[in-house]
Amino acid sequence: MIRTRMSFPALALLASCAHMSLPPAPQSFAAADVQRATQPPVVDGCQIFPANNPYNTDISKYPVDPLSSQYIAALPGNLHPDFGQNPDWGFPINVVPADQPKVPVRFYYRGQSNRGPYPIPPNAQIEGGRHSKGDRHVLVLQKGTCKLYEMWAAYPLDGGKSWRAGSGAIFPLNTNKLRPNGWTSAEAAGLPITPGLVKCAEVQAGVIDHALQVTFNETQAGYIHPATHFASDSRAKDLPPMGLRFRLKASYDISHMTGQAHVIAVAMKKYGMFVAQNGSNWYFPGEGGRASKCWSNNDLDQLKSVPGTAFEVVKTGRILRKS
Repeated sequence: MIRTRMSFPALALLASCAHMSLPPAPQSFAAADVQRATQPPVVDGCQIFPANNPYNTDISKYPVDPLSSQYIAALPGNLHPDFGQNPDWGFPINVVPADQPKVPVRFYYRGQSNRGPYPIPPNAQIEGGRHSKGDRHVLVLQKGTCKLYEMWAAYPLDGGKSWRAGSGAIFPLNTNKLRPNGWTSAEAAGLPITPGLVKCAEVQAGVIDHALQVTFNETQAGYIHPATHFASDSRAKDLPPMGLRFRLKASYDISHMTGQAHVIAVAMKKYGMFVAQNGSNWYFPGEGGRASKCWSNNDLDQLKSVPGTAFEVVKTGRILRKS
């Protein structure tokens, strides 16, 4: 269950293209632009973005995108949880105190990364495990400051006294400010990873109050805010741009689902999923690492019977492209 990411040279080429003649990114989303969520999610005392953030927006009544049927037809497959009881599946979240010592990080894509130092503990959990040959994301939530520090292709040096990574991004959780147009993050779309994960605590509580994320094998060269970056050279209009938002149809019957699967399906109807990364069709991420003991594969497997045709695309904004 490993999500694919483009190689350094390919991503570098696309990143350079993404800087060409793009409209400026908004400083933030205004409250009038979105519907207020009932209860913004909180992780270890940190509210995950303001209530009017796109992640926290109920899109169950949003209009269907005119191209919805074309998008769905181009995306075969069934829903697939990209996490489970195996600790090497999913994304571990490292929660650290406000006084966690910061260490320097050297980035391959310095021009699109927020400079360090980052408050990374020496024993930080890495996606896929410490010996992983996959994407090796490292996610850090710092309590007190309530900031996210996220890295991709992350490797500790000298026992964790410093790190090297492909790219990195810092997200203050008290603002809706986006990354600059054309910038990636630790995810191809320029989005934060942590807010879009299915988390153990919220599923145990019985409610997910935010949008999730999803991957597709092929995407188009464009993005919709809050995404700020694309990872494709295709202009095919039936392929999803980064940031496109999918919603499980209200008419799709989930009454037979139980446990963890039912909680997740309800969230997909109310908040939907953002396209965030190139990968296997209809794979969506959740919390991994030490949190994996929370999951029931039997529960989650119920979601694998949900076809892509059970979803529709909602209209949330215009597609931004290179000129």
